[in-house]
Parts: sequence; structure tokens; C-alpha cells
Amino acid sequence: MLKGAIICPDEDLSEKLEELLAGIGVVAVVRTIPRYPNTSELTRALRASGPQVLFLSIESLNKALEVAAAAEEQLPGLQIIAIGRTADPATLLEVMRSGVREFLSYPFQRQAVYEALARIKEVLERKPVLIDSTDLVFTFLPSKPGVGTTTIATNTAVAVSRLPEQRSLLIDCDMNSGMVRFLLQLENNYSLTDAAERAAHLDENIWPQLVTTVGHLDVLHSGKLNPGLRMEPSRIQNILEFARRSYKAIFLDLSGNLEKYSLEAMQESKRIFMVVTPEVPSLHLAREKIGYLRSIDLADRVAILLNRCQKRSIVSAAQVEELLGQPVVMTLANDYQGVHKAMTAGKSVEANSDLGRQFAQLAQFMLEKKPAHEQKKRLMEYFSILPSPVSLFTPGKKSAG
Repeated sequence: MLKGAIICPDEDLSEKLEELLAGIGVVAVVRTIPRYPNTSELTRALRASGPQVLFLSIESLNKALEVAAAAEEQLPGLQIIAIGRTADPATLLEVMRSGVREFLSYPFQRQAVYEALARIKEVLERKPVLIDSTDLVFTFLPSKPGVGTTTIATNTAVAVSRLPEQRSLLIDCDMNSGMVRFLLQLENNYSLTDAAERAAHLDENIWPQLVTTVGHLDVLHSGKLNPGLRMEPSRIQNILEFARRSYKAIFLDLSGNLEKYSLEAMQESKRIFMVVTPEVPSLHLAREKIGYLRSIDLADRVAILLNRCQKRSIVSAAQVEELLGQPVVMTLANDYQGVHKAMTAGKSVEANSDLGRQFAQLAQFMLEKKPAHEQKKRLMEYFSILPSPVSLFTPGKKSAG
């Protein structure tokens, strides 16, 4: 179904059209504006709703033509259908000269509307609307609880948001034990639950109420503990569809329980960062999860973040790669004091600390500021703390529980 928007100061006319469109079922109206918006308002509305068809009232011809020109500039390929109660030949000629090829007059005839939509649909199939939408969506998946995934997701998102022209969003998708709200000491009562309830109707007026801005980063926390909540995968898809048009980079902190909506988030993401620690339980569960992700064709997106590495770690990054069959793109030092200090203050890790610089390097890698293979090599050379090779499971010895 096509997505449509209506701009019409005549509310009665707008309602009549929307009722007819609902009955026909070709276009779903996602936004209605009961006035001619200025360029700034129009830009926000189009970016938020991403319509393919715009029904534009020509009640005030000059204003309508200004809106049409601005809309086409914002969304190349957007199909515009003029609507009105009456229109003289001179007005219709002016509308056609502006590039608008369809006009619907009131009372709307179902067959005429259907035929106009069929022509519009055919045009869109040949030349889709060019909607500016980011592909920089990243999910963070823990191998098991307590490996530091939220700390990494939060601080990496902050590091990316500090880069020029990188408006970023962090979403806490852990509905059972989400920690982003606690880590950043957020007080916003609205959460992912509220966004999910409004997922099909998100716009530039609702969204700012749902998120909290921390520096240059917008954060949508998971809300209070709600283990009974079941979120439909389509809701997270709608949220991401909206967010892709509004942000340059999007980060999702997942629970690790592989809920259906989490799998949907991973399907939507460019890269899945699995966080592991150099411990047998973490590595065992990581291998289990990667096996499952491989069964649903997602393993090729998985990259490993090896967290809490120490000089005497018994497992090297190379061994982790061999065991899991996935690349270790970065190892992160075990800076307990730095993380604890940041957590107590409700802030991100100090940017000029060793761990803070690692997050900055990871941010650069994620945005592919340099070729991925070169970046990975440099990161591993600079940050990896690799002990002498040892066997992961030494024969005759039991691993510590």
C-alpha cells in the first residue's frame, strides 16, 4: 500500500477524501496538515512521514504551488495530486505547468480516484520516491547477561553523536532489564513502550516527547520493568522506518533473549555487534547464538566485540575468532573504575580516557570513515591485548564456574 499525505485547509474536503481513500485501500494516509505549511514545517513533516503521494488543495493557488515546488525538492519523485471543490481552466493550466498531472474535484468519484491512483502507482513503480534514509543501523547483542553490552552500546552511540553531522539515536530494546535509563540517569517518563503504541503514527510533534537528548544523542529508553510486555515485530519496524529518515546513525541495545522484535531489529541492521568476554560461559553462549543466527541467514552481519580484556586473559582474540567463526573487530580493556565513575555521574566514559578513545575508534570503524579491512587491522594492532596462545579448553582440567 502506498503512503499518502494530505495538505488541505478545507477540513471537510480533507475528511471526505480520507474516507474515500480508506475505502479504496490503495493509499494509507499517514499525515494530514490542515493548512499550507512553511518550508521548515513541510520539511519536518515529509521527513517524518515519508509519503509517496501528496494530495494538495489548490484552494489558494499561489500557496499550493509554493508547497508543491518545495515538496518536490525535498522528496524527488513525490507524486502530487491536486484536489479542490472547483477549478477553472486557467487554474488547471497553471497547476499542470507546475508539474502536477492529476486533479480530483469534489464530489470525489470513486472510479476517478481509483484510476488516478493506478496511474500514480505505475509511475512510482518506474521511478520510486527518493527518500533520504540512513542504512547506519547497528544492533548490540550480548552473548550472555552482564558482559557490558549496554555500556558499549551507550558509549559508542555517544562517540558517534560527537562526530560532525552525525545526528544519532540510541534505543534500549531490553524490556526486562534495560539499563540505559539508569546509566544516563534519564527522567523522561515516556519510553519505547509508548513509541511502540504510536508506531504507525509517529511524527515530528510526538517524537521529541518520547526521546531524551543527551548532548548530541537522542535516547529512547525501555521504561520500567515490564516482563509481560510483548512487542510486535512490526512496531519496531515502524519505529526504525521513522528513525531512518530522521537520524544519520541508529543504535539498538538488545536483551539477548532473541525475541521476535529483536530478530526484526537485527534484520533491519547493517551490522550486529555481539559482545563477548574472554570466559568460557560467554564464549559457549556466543557460539550457540551465532549458530542460530546462521540458521536464519544473519551470521554474515555478526562482528565480535571482545570486552574486558586483560594482559593475562587466557583467551586471545585470534582464538575467539577461530572458535566463533566470526571476526573480532575490536577488543576493549577492562576499565572498571572508569565505567563505575561514569555510571555514578550518569555520564558516558571520559572521552580522553583509554577506554573513551577506544569507543571513539569504534565509532570511526562503524561509520567506515576508512576502509573496513584497514581499520580493523589498525584497531587490532593498537588495542588488542593478546596473551600467548593457549588452549581454550585444556584437557584434564575443569574450567572455573
